[in-house]
Amino acid sequence: MKSLLLAAAVVLVAGCASTSPPGMPGDPVLSTSSTAPAATPVYPTGPLSAIGQTQAASGGVASLQPPADLWDRIRRGFAMPNLESELVTDREQWYTSRPDYIQRMTERSSKYLFHVVEELERRNMPTELALLPFIESAFNPQAVSSAKAAGMWQFMPATGKYFDLKQNAFRDDRRDVLASTRAALDYLQKLHGMFGDWHLALAAYNWGEGSVGRAIAKNQKLGLGTGYLDLRMPDETRLYVPKLQAVKNIIAAPQTYRAELPLIENHPYFQQVQINRDIDVTLAARLADVGIADFKALNPAAHRPVILAAGTPHILLPWDNAKVFQRNFDAYTQGQYASWTAWTAPTTLSVGEAAKKVGMSEADLRGVNNIPPRMLIKAGSTLLVPRTARMDDDVTSQVADNAQMAFAPEIVTRRSTIKARKGETVASIARRYGLSAASVADWNKVSASAAFKAGQQIVVFLPVKTRNVAGSPAKRATIKAVRRAPAKAIVKSKRR
Repeated sequence: MKSLLLAAAVVLVAGCASTSPPGMPGDPVLSTSSTAPAATPVYPTGPLSAIGQTQAASGGVASLQPPADLWDRIRRGFAMPNLESELVTDREQWYTSRPDYIQRMTERSSKYLFHVVEELERRNMPTELALLPFIESAFNPQAVSSAKAAGMWQFMPATGKYFDLKQNAFRDDRRDVLASTRAALDYLQKLHGMFGDWHLALAAYNWGEGSVGRAIAKNQKLGLGTGYLDLRMPDETRLYVPKLQAVKNIIAAPQTYRAELPLIENHPYFQQVQINRDIDVTLAARLADVGIADFKALNPAAHRPVILAAGTPHILLPWDNAKVFQRNFDAYTQGQYASWTAWTAPTTLSVGEAAKKVGMSEADLRGVNNIPPRMLIKAGSTLLVPRTARMDDDVTSQVADNAQMAFAPEIVTRRSTIKARKGETVASIARRYGLSAASVADWNKVSASAAFKAGQQIVVFLPVKTRNVAGSPAKRATIKAVRRAPAKAIVKSKRR
């Protein structure tokens, strides 16, 4: 009888171990034609008798039910210790008193939350971190703070570069859903490795690892505690983890807080689609049969009217629209995919000068490239300009990945006439007024090596706010007109 019970137990255990959990692929089924027939087993205790249903007791193994929705999946992955603080209660009241805000925030998250949860689970990180963009940006990948932090994970420019988030004239990966999530989780893992505590890691994400490290060292020196609630920190950081804890509590038990969470299916919202040609944003959205607002919500890093394939080789589209896009893209025969291309300024130019070179109006060039008023375009800057029908080549990866725009203040100058001193030359006058010798020569139609007679009238263009130096006769200068001087005409004096 003991042998019989042992055999039954083996069968039960083997059945549990070979059953894949819901949502996971099972072991491949082997073809019977390629499998050798099993040998007839030998039982030394004699022939076996059948076991009645009432004789085989259940092993007590509970079946795993798949998550009802994404919120349920998130709750199952909670693994951070709860923070107990009056500040948590205060933040709970703040959120629950604003049901419209919770509704907008959670509905916005529905596009991105599945991907974040997938990445957290893949890294074996607590799913509370999927709620962090609620605190950072209300899950808005277009968000930009007053301190210039951007994206739903709110990366500062320098931190973004450290974590390989490209920021150039055509894209900002701090806003990219996939790239910024990868960088944020890399950063959080790094911080958790440094401090060994998720609350301290979150404080460092907000305040900086150096600041948290110094606060810990200070408390250690004073013999004080070094936990999150023990450290002195700015008010924003002091509220940071309580905010996350409050959102966690609301997600964990929405009925307790009378919060209504929108249904978010436990299914990807988007998928990645490769592109191999530069393409206008409006055309990409049309080919995918997606509204332009929804397209930009999934592709917020593409903040220009064109997506350059060499720098952005994929786009995100709603799950059901990916095949629609590919089919329409392949069938498109109405001309070029992109009506824009890149152009690099050969020298420092005014916006008007650059507009003439590329065949645009000054207003259009300024608008499409976000050029601030009263600024010059510095040499080497890459601008977006119309692509002609004769241009077959797309923008190269060198330009798409490294394009930058740099500006210099436009200098307002006044045309003035001065009298040359005895023995003065083009070079000496240029030095006296901080100008380039080439500009002085050009204004006076002489060579750069020319000398002037004493008392000769010399034309110079001086910045309006520039004070004359070395006792120059500014009071005697006759002002004729005001114009904007090219930047190369003004030379900053060297410090000695």
